[in-house]
Amino acid sequence: MRTLIVGHGGRESALASRMAEHSELHAFLGHENPTIVRHAAASGGSHALGDVCDPTAVAAFARAREIDIAMVSADEPLAAGVVDALLAQGTAAVGPTSAGAEIEWNKTFARSLLGEVAPEASPLLHVAHDRREVERAIDAFGSRPVAVKPPGLTGGKGVKVMGPHLSSHDDARDYAISLLEGGKAGEGVHIEEKITGAEFTIQAISDGSTVVFPPSTYDYPFRHDGDDGPGTGGMGSLTMPAATLPFMTAAHYDAACSIIERVIARLAELGRHFTGVMNSGFFATADGVKVIEFNARFGDPECMNIMTLLDGSWPEVMQQIVARSLTPAAVRLRREASLVLYLVSPDYALRPGRPYEFSLDRERIEGEGCAVYFSSAVGAGDSLYRTVGTSRAVALAAGAPTLAEARARVVACAETVPVLEWRRDVGDESYLGGLSRLVHPHPAAEEESQLLNPS
Repeated sequence: MRTLIVGHGGRESALASRMAEHSELHAFLGHENPTIVRHAAASGGSHALGDVCDPTAVAAFARAREIDIAMVSADEPLAAGVVDALLAQGTAAVGPTSAGAEIEWNKTFARSLLGEVAPEASPLLHVAHDRREVERAIDAFGSRPVAVKPPGLTGGKGVKVMGPHLSSHDDARDYAISLLEGGKAGEGVHIEEKITGAEFTIQAISDGSTVVFPPSTYDYPFRHDGDDGPGTGGMGSLTMPAATLPFMTAAHYDAACSIIERVIARLAELGRHFTGVMNSGFFATADGVKVIEFNARFGDPECMNIMTLLDGSWPEVMQQIVARSLTPAAVRLRREASLVLYLVSPDYALRPGRPYEFSLDRERIEGEGCAVYFSSAVGAGDSLYRTVGTSRAVALAAGAPTLAEARARVVACAETVPVLEWRRDVGDESYLGGLSRLVHPHPAAEEESQLLNPS
């Protein structure tokens, strides 16, 4: 079977590594990602460079390579209609059409759909289209803190919240107005209540009707330890051996899964083609779950957690998805913890920056039990690499019976890579204990200990 991966980030590296195990892998990339290029060549496949958001170019590459199934799991190609072009020429593809992916690239549409199927999980929201509406929206919240969100794709970097990013309602107003002035005509800005709780995501896998739910994931969306610094695309992520995270209850998980099922069913009723992954973000609160957002593809880095735990063939899962015959048995995941840690340039998310050269002994790291997933980096010589663009450079991932073991393995490998920086608190149990206190304000010490060390 010939498969195609579209994209060049860490998420695509993880998918490519699993696809190459059971298929001839071909790749359409924006830059020569060392992980993807290596796995494509080892499988007997090929790669080509081009604009991953150009549906015509991607479709032409798929035709030329006689691809059986394509995997499109990046936000911008999905919004651009890459899956539409593939399906139109008869190439099977895992991923939603542009209409199905609107659940991600149009936050106003997503909130409207959520209001239809799960209004109880929707935070209070105002959509403002001009300066006057921004003022009214801010005033409507009174003294309550707010979050301000752009309406379209931001790669996880456009949301600002009072507290970590905005010091006052005046700052929130100014940021909302700046988004309107810099956005497209007619687009609004979302101003919604700030929820007190802990965030989690679920990377739900679906063929458009059946939905399979892996364990919950937690990611670290701020640049520095202690959730300090600017918001980023995610500096690391983790899963636990159980379906829930230390700060969650089973009721949180079940409610979130139910909401995802209702959203996917509603998309089908509306005739919007959705297959692949609905990466949904939630707050776990003392009063249940609230929805943060829906993404129409795997998260980055959360995809790496799922691929690390996968005990089976991802191309087989892809086949079942396109055949509309997905079964939970196909998505076999080891009951282990997993941890992903992104290593980034010193300039990442802080300033425009420059290319950085760094050394990384891939074979040694893999020998220590960690996977290496390059993202915004290219080869620069024997064990030498160079950062490209302004995104994250390379991720390390590992699974283990406990989170502490997975973390120790990844941290030891990260210590061998000079130049690049990384968060030191990813997977730290004291950090997770702080999240538990957000959801359960006064947990007994014994109860909290059990949360942090689930059986």
